[in-house]
Amino acid sequence: MSKFNIKRAAVLGAGVMGAQIAAHLANAGIPVLLYDLTAKEGDPSGVALKALAGLKKLEPAPLASPASLAYITPVNYDQHLEQLSGCDLIVEAIAERLDWKNDLYQRVAPHIGPQAILASNTSGLPIASLAQALPDTLRPRFCGVHFFNPPRYMKLVELVAIPETRPDVLDNLESWLTSRMGKGVIRALDTPNFIANRVGVFSLLAAMHHTLRLGLGFDEVDALTGPLIGRPKSATYRTADVVGLDTLAHVINTLRDGASEDPWHAYFKAPDWLQGLIEQGALGQKSGRGVYRKVGREIQVLDLAQGDYRPAAGKVADEVVAILKQRDPAERLRALRTSSHPQAKFLWAVLRDTFHYSAFHLGGIAANARDLDLAMRWGFGWGHGPLETWQAAGWAETAEAIEADIARQETMGPAPLPAWAKEKDRQGVHTAAGSYSAREHRVEAPSHLPVYERQLFPERVLGGQNPAAAQPQETLWENDGVRLWRLPKVDAGVAILSFKSKMHTIGDEVLEGVLQAVAHAEQHSDALVLWHEAPFAVGANLKQVAEAAAAGEFERLEQTVVKFQQASLSLHYAQIPTVAAVQGMALGGGCEFTMHASARVFALESYVGLVEAGVGLIPAGGGSKAFAVRAAWLAAQTETPGEVFPYLQPAFRNIAMGQVSKSALQAIEAGFGVPTDTVVFHPDELLWTAIRRARAMAEVGHRVPARPGQVIVAGRSGIANFDMQLINMLEGGMISRHDYKVAHSAAVALCGGDVDTGAKVDEAWLLAVERREFMALLRTPETLARIRHTLETGKPLRN
Repeated sequence: MSKFNIKRAAVLGAGVMGAQIAAHLANAGIPVLLYDLTAKEGDPSGVALKALAGLKKLEPAPLASPASLAYITPVNYDQHLEQLSGCDLIVEAIAERLDWKNDLYQRVAPHIGPQAILASNTSGLPIASLAQALPDTLRPRFCGVHFFNPPRYMKLVELVAIPETRPDVLDNLESWLTSRMGKGVIRALDTPNFIANRVGVFSLLAAMHHTLRLGLGFDEVDALTGPLIGRPKSATYRTADVVGLDTLAHVINTLRDGASEDPWHAYFKAPDWLQGLIEQGALGQKSGRGVYRKVGREIQVLDLAQGDYRPAAGKVADEVVAILKQRDPAERLRALRTSSHPQAKFLWAVLRDTFHYSAFHLGGIAANARDLDLAMRWGFGWGHGPLETWQAAGWAETAEAIEADIARQETMGPAPLPAWAKEKDRQGVHTAAGSYSAREHRVEAPSHLPVYERQLFPERVLGGQNPAAAQPQETLWENDGVRLWRLPKVDAGVAILSFKSKMHTIGDEVLEGVLQAVAHAEQHSDALVLWHEAPFAVGANLKQVAEAAAAGEFERLEQTVVKFQQASLSLHYAQIPTVAAVQGMALGGGCEFTMHASARVFALESYVGLVEAGVGLIPAGGGSKAFAVRAAWLAAQTETPGEVFPYLQPAFRNIAMGQVSKSALQAIEAGFGVPTDTVVFHPDELLWTAIRRARAMAEVGHRVPARPGQVIVAGRSGIANFDMQLINMLEGGMISRHDYKVAHSAAVALCGGDVDTGAKVDEAWLLAVERREFMALLRTPETLARIRHTLETGKPLRN
């Protein structure tokens, strides 16, 4: 039996959601047909064509690279339905109208191939009702696949079956969505709004209810319900604006219409103020006005008491901040519960009601507590789900407090806590063995699908299984900056090098650690993987640099730069293959280490760049040298091997402007990797893939790269060409004098220094040039001011 794979896909509906699902399929290299209605004039597929044009403008970008757009073909229902027969997956993503969806299903069903899967992206309509429009032969291959918006970035996909859906279809689709699309898949029950929207929308409604009850401002609530409690910056009302107030009202109405038996049903309606904004056309971010609006540079918020907008200035009271900073979750929740401050009362009420609602509905909407909690993390960006938050705060004590509030009729819902939640010996819902299922009245282990074996350290819920326990680790060598270790059960011959510094900054102890760890691995291991959780590395330890510069220790700093270059070269010229496993930010020195490894495995969401210009410096850990060597190699493949300047220009723009790739695909296109590098979509598969890549390289026989002998450089002519561009920008007021100085130094390093154009130099020469230019900049007061400003504010200084 052949391995399940999606070789070609189709998306029905080119609206915002459908187009973005098509974009993410294209990111994964899957050819996709994007369908919509036939245009009334012009190109018959003009509706889908317009949607593709819109993808280029959306932020955050749905496309990981503009080149991914080539995988999407715009089509229409009248001319191209027969092409559906060649698709392995068809995702329906039209408007949330049951009658429209049913009509479309009847129209496309005859054209769907005998092995293809049909899935609906509905956010809450009953999957069983949608299936009624399908022939019996198609229902076993039909299910709900609910992507969250935006599909590229949001991890959650809810997979919803009907009774006829074949188990192998669900298993195959879950595995494919996890590994190929990078998603966290939760199997939801076919209930109104499924899991995440059911609990998430209730939590929003609870926040709205208690906002009015306690007389708080919308901006005040957003200050309370954002990062302070482990939620996204958009918090409550900004989230509503981003989602769209009309969309939010629609989801609320879906819940009201589909969950009439819910004890909280009376609250399932858009508040009057929300409905009023919708009637005015104030729909949130997409219309320029909603709960918030921007007037000039000022952000204003709707004030219900005044009936108008006022400057947004939401602030959390000091005593409430002090409560939220308490490390002990039990003490924190207890303090919120007993405080008399309205803000504390608000937080306890919203948390309590969400706990209550989640526990009451757990058995009806989710297979187990883990699924519910992860759905909230992945779909709404919560740091922790409601049930794990409850457990961390002390299950029994919190349950008693909820019951007491129910008895006093202080909760939103009159329903009692379910019996399982009040069991005397219950300590929570998550254990080392698995998570509690209210449906089955037992603890259920996480999925054992083979795809999850690739996730060596998967995300865990509080109190749940510790992935590290399943992966015994053995430390091979370590110092204050790095740890060299291995996973004997995975591959005892592949060493793993991880940085221990904050944000994985690269200081003296890390540089020394890299040199010694590579030497150790060369002697005792078959291959080396450079990996740790995101960020990969945010660059040099600027604090160490600033302190040494302030003390006038420039000779020591230059020796540090020499050691940085040696560390990069040790990765490049190691006697064993070295693989950089990159996730998140790989900036400055982190980018240079990435470039010098034998190979790279990138997570899709890797943001890579040489950003030294932001602090008034240039790459000097081998990054400038690497681009000079690369330009010479590219020129050598042409009929004019001496003309290297054209191949330096993209690198110069990247370095001078401190540009950062917006994805792994763009990082490779920018030259921070090579086309043969691997891109994985699920970050939890990064280490497993890197180990496999390293093992494969070791098995075929690692060839240590030959040191570049004579490198042709652009020399004085190349520097002059770059200087002409810079002088025009300086005179036009586009850059400052120090910007010019920094960019000129970058040009000198890339062009090989003050030598004749076409001169041949060696690697040591190029390293010396970049080091000299780096140190000259480091001695300037402007660069030192930039470094200090960045350390103090986290922002670049333009001086």
